[in-house]
Order: sequence, then C-alpha cells, then structure tokens
Amino acid sequence: MNSTMEQIKDFLMVGGPVVWILLGFSVIAVTIFLVKLWQLAMLRAESRKNVNLALDAWRARDIDGALAKLSEKRPVESIVAYSMEALRHANREVATVREEAERRALNTLHDLRSFLRPLEIIGSLSPLLGLLGTVLGMITAFQQMEGAGAQVDPSVLSGGIWQALLTTAVGIAVAIPVIAMHAWLERKVERVAHNMNDSVTQVFTSKEGERLAAVAAREVLHAA
Repeated sequence: MNSTMEQIKDFLMVGGPVVWILLGFSVIAVTIFLVKLWQLAMLRAESRKNVNLALDAWRARDIDGALAKLSEKRPVESIVAYSMEALRHANREVATVREEAERRALNTLHDLRSFLRPLEIIGSLSPLLGLLGTVLGMITAFQQMEGAGAQVDPSVLSGGIWQALLTTAVGIAVAIPVIAMHAWLERKVERVAHNMNDSVTQVFTSKEGERLAAVAAREVLHAA
C-alpha cells in the first residue's frame, strides 16, 4: 500500500502542475456524473409506465383517473398533467396551453442539462492541457540539452521527453471517459425531451383532447 502511494506521489510530482489540474478536472467530472445519475434516478425521468397508463385513462375520458396516475415531481408526467388539467378547465385557448406546456418543458429540460456544459468543457480542455504540458516539458528538456553543450547525456534527454509525454497521456486518459459520460447524459436528456413531446402531443391529438379543445374554443368565443 505504501509503495503504491509513493508511486502515485512520484507520478504526480513528475507530471507537474498540469497533471494536478487534470486530476482536479477528473474529480469534478466524476462528481458531476454521479450527481446527474442520482438526479435521473430520483426523478425516474425516462420512465413512461405511468404516462402510458394516464394516456389510456385520458382516451377513456377518465380525466381524474389519468391525473391520479401522474406525479408533479417527474419531468414528463408533470408536463402531461399540466396539459390535461389545462384542457379540462377549458378556459384558455389551445394554442396558449401548448405554448405554456412548451415553456414548462423547456425549463425542465434546462434543469436536466445543468452541469453538462462543464463536462463538455473538461472533455475538450483535457487533451489540450496535456499537450501544453508536453510542449512545456519538451522546452525544458531541450533547454537542459543546450545547457549541457557537448556533454549531453542521452538518458537525461530521454527522461525529460517521457516526462513531458506523460501529461499528454493523462490528458487523453481524462478526456475519453469524460466525453463518453457527457454523451451518455446528453442522450438521456434527449430521450426525456422526446418522451415529453410525444406524450403531450398524444394528449392534444386524442379524441378527448380534441373534444376539450373544441369546448375551450366555444368558451373563449362566448367570453369574448
């Protein structure tokens, strides 16, 4: 155990400040990934079981039963519930209800995408930081070679080069999993967006939705 810790310590000392920065990036990326996993798991963001049951009840004109199956805490279900409730009261134009449902959906998706941008930045910057460390290391190695003059020791030069290349390897090692994590989370959010659009569209295009939309249109016209 002590030898392993010593090796890690030596590794970090050899890599210099760039490796320390990359190590910090990796800790931040893993933290963000775990937080987003927890968020998606708690919200059950991709689950469509309750939504499908609610849509079946909605088509059967059991509005109370449909709303009872939906939770305001879950992204897709909350938007579907709002759409059903707004159509049920028939006191607003359908276009207005759709716009409000879209606004709420966009806000929800914005929350789900929070902290994905830092993951993307870390994935992009890590290889560049590794390359920067390599360039700085090579500059140092050649400066040492110039200072040695005719008494150049090839082992010193080769040692400086592998130390410089170490930062590039670390940068790539950090970037690959971070980019994969970002792509996976982004795909999750895209699925939630698709489920929202598909479910809300079914609410409006079903026979019950069209019936309530017609009632709403008559109510708005009568009020005018």
